[in-house]
Amino acid sequence: MPITVGELLEMPHLRLKLHSGADVLDRPVSWTHTTDLPEPWRWVAGGELLMTNGRPIPRSASGQKELIRHLVDHGAAALAIGEQMYAPPLTRLLARTSEELGFPVLWIAYPMPFVAISRAVAEATLLEQSQRLIRTERIYQALQQISSQSSGLTSLTSALSRELGCDVRVCDRATGHDWYPGVVPLREEIRIAVAERRGRLRAGVIAVHLAGDRYALLVDVPTHPDAVLVALPEQSELPDALLLQHAATVCALALSQARLTIEHDRRRGAELLLQILDAQLAPATAQQRLEEIGLRLEEAVCVAARNDDDQDLLATTHLELWRSAVSHVTVQRGGTSLTILPDAAVPVLVQALGQLGRAGVSDLIVRADRMADAVREATWSLDIVREQGTPLLRYAEADPLLGPRNPAEARALVDRVLRPVLDLPQGQADELLTTLRVFFENRRSWQRTAEALQVHRQTVLYRVRRIEQLTGRQIADTDDLTALWLALKAI
Repeated sequence: MPITVGELLEMPHLRLKLHSGADVLDRPVSWTHTTDLPEPWRWVAGGELLMTNGRPIPRSASGQKELIRHLVDHGAAALAIGEQMYAPPLTRLLARTSEELGFPVLWIAYPMPFVAISRAVAEATLLEQSQRLIRTERIYQALQQISSQSSGLTSLTSALSRELGCDVRVCDRATGHDWYPGVVPLREEIRIAVAERRGRLRAGVIAVHLAGDRYALLVDVPTHPDAVLVALPEQSELPDALLLQHAATVCALALSQARLTIEHDRRRGAELLLQILDAQLAPATAQQRLEEIGLRLEEAVCVAARNDDDQDLLATTHLELWRSAVSHVTVQRGGTSLTILPDAAVPVLVQALGQLGRAGVSDLIVRADRMADAVREATWSLDIVREQGTPLLRYAEADPLLGPRNPAEARALVDRVLRPVLDLPQGQADELLTTLRVFFENRRSWQRTAEALQVHRQTVLYRVRRIEQLTGRQIADTDDLTALWLALKAI
């Protein structure tokens, strides 16, 4: 059992004297804490005898009253103030508040060293501290039992739940959803509480009040700003705050392992997708490799996506798909992500893109030899989405807007309109086509195109005139302009 405030007062060598709170000397003291910082209640975890040289004590009666109230709210066991040091005179209001709230206030005789009191408490609570050390060791041992897969993270939080005596989760800090897949979702009330984080902070733990006498305890996970440890005790008695901090540290290590695995899988998927698009794999081999990671092309589509305002969000869509247990492969190409995933999971990807994200969706891929066509369909659809400002467009719904309806028609259009340019040496052809593309993107402004390409305006004029000579098309003619634009999109 912890030592009580009254038992400390009875130890003559400590030379403690009671100022107020005589009726509650049975309050247990689990530890001591020394501070001369303002707002000292922020640095207690609960059960401490807070010792101070007096600097944090306000001079006003109202300030002293609020000090006692805050210490009570944050679970301190008692306040001990060094005599003949820096404390202002203690007011009657402080004493009355101490009596009313059942909170002892003590004097420490000068020059009694604070460490003597700390040693007395430590010796009296040796068994309790030993038990806490054993529980801390078990928390870290739990990390050794897991793998880096999502099932390992689930096993870790299950072990932490048993050790702390309450449900323990790791959640996304922004949304409150579970960080890893395969678990029963939190109730909406709890998820919102986690996302909003409106609660009382004590010893690095935010206690968010739920219905009745229940709380959700939130602890930031070190080195993972997007994650938070959530503990959900059934009773009003809350788990040890220091053990929660250790649990958050263990979760940080586990999440680091998981992120390495997720990133490894992302890179392998990107390499596989690039091999398929570059025709380095036979269709049968490509289809088999995709099925090995859970992708059946009969049910899969290609999604081309962008978020020009938040490239970091675009780069983490694979993580959101992993959290939702969606099989996928994805690769980045010039600010656009290309993702192969089940058609039913498209809404998950769209949500991960954020409000300013844009996506184009192909028809069902069906066969591996149609992969390149599916990428082209998704990319075309994305182009239309960006021009219209809508968040999502499926290729099947966009045929009136896209010109050529299939890859064969697209190739025929490119040959008919741009073949003379494409037949030039590659460097010259790329230069002319890039100029034409930037010219269209800048609303056919010679000056803005020159600035975007960092060339002289006359150079842009020369290159566009060269394209007109080679293709026999005139920019000033609406039909020719449309043909050039559609052919450029179809490349």
